Amino acid sequence: MLRVEAGVAVLDGDLILANASQWLAEGEAALTQGVAAFDLAGLGQLDSSALSLMLSLRRRAEAAGSSIEFRNLPDSLISLAKLYGVDDQI
Repeated sequence: MLRVEAGVAVLDGDLILANASQWLAEGEAALTQGVAAFDLAGLGQLDSSALSLMLSLRRRAEAAGSSIEFRNLPDSLISLAKLYGVDDQI
């Protein structure tokens, strides 16, 4: 699922509603470890839960006074973000 490599959280696998809570818990844990970048290149199947996860992690980071970066967003996720009008927030 999520592993940290050189300060970057690498997401690997499907990110869908059925497992979004687990992804969120892992992402929050990564934030508490000081991770400031999330690499999404390894994501497989995804749905709008991926957007929700990204926005939640960004809000949590900002509330803690830090910022995060999302790298290597899959084209399908970019399309979803545009569809929902949140592409400027991810």
